[in-house]
Amino acid sequence: MKTSDFYFDLPDERIAQYPAARGESRLLVLERSSGRRFHHIVRDLPGLIESGAIVVFNDSRVRKARIFGTDRRGRKHEFLLIGKAAGPSTWELITKKAAKRAGERFRFATGEAEGEVKAELLCEGGRCFLRFDRDIDDAWLDAHGHVPLPPYIRRADEPLDANRYQTVYARGHGSAAAPTAGLHFTDKILSELAGRGIETAFITLHVGLGTFLPVRSANVEDHRMHRESFCIESGTAARIEAAKREGRKVVAVGTTTLRALESAWRDGGFETGEQSTDIFIHGDYRWRTADALFTNFHTPASTLLMLVCAFAGAGSSESAGRKLIMETYHEALREGYNFFSYGDAMLIL
Repeated sequence: MKTSDFYFDLPDERIAQYPAARGESRLLVLERSSGRRFHHIVRDLPGLIESGAIVVFNDSRVRKARIFGTDRRGRKHEFLLIGKAAGPSTWELITKKAAKRAGERFRFATGEAEGEVKAELLCEGGRCFLRFDRDIDDAWLDAHGHVPLPPYIRRADEPLDANRYQTVYARGHGSAAAPTAGLHFTDKILSELAGRGIETAFITLHVGLGTFLPVRSANVEDHRMHRESFCIESGTAARIEAAKREGRKVVAVGTTTLRALESAWRDGGFETGEQSTDIFIHGDYRWRTADALFTNFHTPASTLLMLVCAFAGAGSSESAGRKLIMETYHEALREGYNFFSYGDAMLIL
């Protein structure tokens, strides 16, 4: 497969810069078996899912992973912390022109009581790190970091983002980006799911470098994902396995949830506990866990779009799935849907 096969033109005005109210985004429903499409609002979702189904969410909490430091010349630089490395004072990161600046030292302003925090930029084996002069934890990031809005949101983070770029059910810190499909859900929608006899379950995958890394290879098969950590608790695994045995539908909320479920499936059941995955789902992938996917509209030629095409093609072929998703995306554009993290949503049945 060629990476270029997954490209589409997207006008700038269709990239959402601010979110709609939770539950009020538009929802495009795609029926894989027939190719039919229907237009709804996210708050309609409980009525679109079969009673008895189980809906699985990613409950990872986004940390304020975007920080700004100054070099010895007083120039400002942006860093996106991906996760802790060796020890609490060293973090892996993404920053522009990192390799050229390896060995430089940066200062991070805090408050008079704390004083400046200093760090050295290190690069080795294609990875880059900041080694701080003190322990940096989530409490420090909450106080001094910024919400890690993606680069296609062309504005600085604002107070509203601290709440809105976080799911209502988020638990432990760990993600450098939101599991964005979950941003649409409200406590009321979760309650309505339960009222219709639909179970909910929560797994954790901490969104990291794999989400940000673009596909630079001409051939899809040559791309390699970075590893991300995830956890599925034994009780959660048992509930999803029971639903599958009983023929009840499993609905994954977001590509991160779906990747975790597929990564943990072993010989008819889930491996539980702390794990990691670098799974790259594309092409004629043989799906084993989920029957439906609730997701956002993804960036052109991204691994997320490739996953969605593979899911749409389940039971047919990679080319059929890609064709179906591209047709659906073009309909969404004609109908004025908004794309990406703060945009509208899809339900693929």
